[in-house]
Parts: sequence; C-alpha cells; structure tokens
Amino acid sequence: GCGTFTFLSSAIAAISGLLMGYELGLISGALLQISSKLALSCKEQEIIVSSLLFGALFASLTGGFLIDRFGRRLAIIIASSLLVLGSLILLPYESYEILIVGRIAIGISISLSSIATCVYIAEIAPQHRRGLLVSLNELMIVIGILFAYISNYAFSSVSHGWKYMFGLVIPLGALQAIAMYFLPPSPRFLVMKNNDEAARKVLERLRETSDATKELTVIKSSLKDEYQYSFLDLFRSKNNMRARMLVGLTLVFFVQTTGQPNILFYASTVLKSVGFQSNEAASLASTGVGVVKVISTVPATVFVDQVGSKTFLCIGSSVMAVSLVTMGLVNRNIHVNFTNVCRSQSPEDFFLQSPGNFTITNGSLKDLFASMASTERLSFDAQKSPDVARTGELNRTALAGGKSTTGSHMESGEVPVVLKWLSLASLLVYVAAFSIGLGPMSWLVLSEIFPGGIRGRAMALTSSMNWGINLLISLTFLTVTELIGLSWVCFIYTVMSLASLAFVIVFIPETKGCSLEQISMELAKE
Repeated sequence: GCGTFTFLSSAIAAISGLLMGYELGLISGALLQISSKLALSCKEQEIIVSSLLFGALFASLTGGFLIDRFGRRLAIIIASSLLVLGSLILLPYESYEILIVGRIAIGISISLSSIATCVYIAEIAPQHRRGLLVSLNELMIVIGILFAYISNYAFSSVSHGWKYMFGLVIPLGALQAIAMYFLPPSPRFLVMKNNDEAARKVLERLRETSDATKELTVIKSSLKDEYQYSFLDLFRSKNNMRARMLVGLTLVFFVQTTGQPNILFYASTVLKSVGFQSNEAASLASTGVGVVKVISTVPATVFVDQVGSKTFLCIGSSVMAVSLVTMGLVNRNIHVNFTNVCRSQSPEDFFLQSPGNFTITNGSLKDLFASMASTERLSFDAQKSPDVARTGELNRTALAGGKSTTGSHMESGEVPVVLKWLSLASLLVYVAAFSIGLGPMSWLVLSEIFPGGIRGRAMALTSSMNWGINLLISLTFLTVTELIGLSWVCFIYTVMSLASLAFVIVFIPETKGCSLEQISMELAKE
C-alpha cells in the first residue's frame, strides 16, 4: 500500500526505536557486573540508572527546537551519532563518572531520536499507511528490549561482558546515521523552509509518481499559516492549540499513570510470591514479557490503518482495567509483604552465590526494565528512575536467598494452582493490552494532532512530560506500595485505566484515512 522507497526510509528511521529499546533493556544486566566491578553503593547504582532519564528529560525540553529548525532527518543523524559517541565513551574506561557521562549522552540520543523519528515517518508516509509506518517504531522498541535480554544472558558470565553489551549498538547506530544521510528530508519540512521544488521531487520519489503537485499544493496551503506559530501559541486558543496540547499532555499522563512502567518492576517478585519457582520467574522476565510485547505490538502495527488508533486505544484501556482488577484480587488473597532496607554488602558476596541464583537475579533485574518501551517512547516508551536500581535490589534479595544490598521479604503459604496461573495470565494480558493500545497508539496520535510548523516542539513538550511523570511516579512507587499494598496499587491503576478509556472516547479524534493536513484543519475548527 506504500512505495518501497517510503517503507525503506521509514524502516531505517525506525532503527532508532530498536536502539532505544536495546538501551532501555540493557542496563538491567550490565548493572550486575558494573556494580561488582566498581563496588558501587545503592545510591551510586541509582544514579547510573537514572542518568539516562535525566539526559532524556533534558533532550525532550530542548530537542523540539532542533527538530523544527534543522529538520527531522538531521535530528535523527545527530541522535545516532550521539548514541555511538556515548557508547564509545563507556568502553575504554571503568569509571563511575565516565559511566554517568556516557549514559547521559545516550539518554539525550534516545529522547531526541524518539521524537524526530515519529515526526519524520508521519510526514513522509502516505495517509492510508501512516499508522502502520509510525507504529513500526514502537514495534522496533519492543524488539530492541528483547534483544537486550538476549544480550544480557549471552554476556552475563563473560569477563567485562557489560562492555560487549554497550558496544553492540555502535555498528548499528553508525550505519543508521550514514543511511539517514542518503534519505530525503521530510517534504513538509522542505515546504516550511520555502524549498518547494525539492519538496516536489521528494514527494515524487516517495510516492513513485511523476506528478505530486496535488499533494504538494495541499501541504503548502496547510503550512502557509502554521509556520508562523511560536512556542507560546501551544498554550493559546488560536486554532484550538491549547485544547490540542491538553489532549496530548493528558494522553502521555495516562501512558504513565496506568502503571505499565511500575507493575513490571515487581513482576518476578509477584510471580514468585504466588508460587512460581525462581527459574520460571527469571525465564518469564527475560523472554516471556518481551515476547508478549512483541507479539501484541505486531497486530496493532499491521491493522491500525484499517481499525483506527482510537479503537485500539479503547480496546487496550478496557482490557488493562480487567487484567488489573484480576491482578489486584489475586494479590488480595495472597499475603505479600514488601519491606526494604538499604545496607552495605560487598559485591563479592553477591557473586559468590550459586550460578543458578546469578541467572535468577539477572532475570529479575531485566524484569525491572521490561516496561520501559511505552513510550515510550520514549514508550517511551520507556523510561527509568533512580528507584529502578533499588527496586532491582528488592527483587535481588527475594530471588537470591535473602542477603543483599537491599532487603525484600515476602511471605506466602501454599498458593492454589488457580491463583498461581491467574496471576501469570493477568500480568501477561495486562502487558499485551498496553502493547496494542497506549504503547504504540499514543505516539501515533501525538504525531498527527499538531500542525506541521510546530509539530517538533509540541512532541518535545509532551515527551518531556512523559519522562517527568515517569520519574515522579517511579520515585513514589516503592513508598506507596509499602503503605497500601500491591493489590490497592493495582486497583488505583484500574481506575486510571478506566479514566483513560473515558478520555479516549470523549476527546481523541479518529484519524484513520485522513491526511495530516485534514486532521489539522478539523482540529482547528473544534
């Protein structure tokens, strides 16, 4: 349904998603070796993990201006180059400070590329295939996470294995930067820069036609006024921009507050508490969740142009609410008690434990980061917080036998088989529902509802809110869980899922089959 060249251009741009997913899933396994090698304290591990988030937050605040001023394609090239640079910084040195610098650079890279890639693909795609091509980026993110899990296991027992983990992305990042150089700029960006002739040639190449005058005329008439937007116009009533901005910000608010990033932090711990053996929990963490995310994202990507993003958002939010209620009720019937104390322990103690426990810990830490594709984004994303490392330590104790940097204590009696499998099923259904709904569709909608002249800055603002809320929620998740219990956390997320369903039904427009210009004109009238 779209030209080969258009698909190839979108696929090369979507490599950004693969790199983003890999980096988000990677640190879980790498941190095990790094913390031992550098004898890192609890706080230092938190800072290494969260440094990527701070880099991403910084890029999301400033990247929009770069994307609108210098172009979407150039932003992707810069992001890929920065990823290569950040990864190269990490390889020669074994220093805590260098790790932070490298991770900040990588954070800036994945945040900038996630915004630029969505905008670039949306602007080169034909209207009847835009959903498929934009959602390709989300599919690549979850595949990247799966590759990260495989990499973590492959190098877990290799000396300096974490360096191989970080180094694997360098060739791919360099290849993407080189390939993007030979791809055309966004035709809409060229029109914004008054380069109509170049835009016409790019459209003819993308659409595989000898005459793209009609589409070019539509783009020009739409962008004629849009290019005059200033950043502050996002908060004014002009062309209904304030309402469009609120829709975008509320959508990313629900991406975070429906709990996907945090529920998965405790996936292994919860599954062990309901009767699964440690190896099973580790296996689920490393492959089960990742595979479910990939499998669920495929139909959303393939059928979004026929079904529509609004329908997928409604289905996803509804199923998430049902699975969260189930998860909450199961945990009400099982006594799960989390406590955490941060006390020092030499890293050697951890590595002197049995090889079986090493694998278990590796898997449970991987589990912490399984959720970071939403968004991200980022599903997105994706996304981290200073508490992620501490959450990893929580799971580490539970699965490695009780003595660790941070303690986590669980009490559970003999769990009925029905509850055991119901807990597993509800968790996987929850992951799948997010992966067909809020995961890919929120970023597709965001790439469509803003005018071309300010699309980059609007996406950057919503992205910064996404990273910011993720940080805030992740920082409070452990405290809230200890105060009210995991089952009540699930019930709160259920309420948020139902609220997101109501919001989608009332406020999100159905955009399937419409051009970006048609969408913008319709939203400007409302």
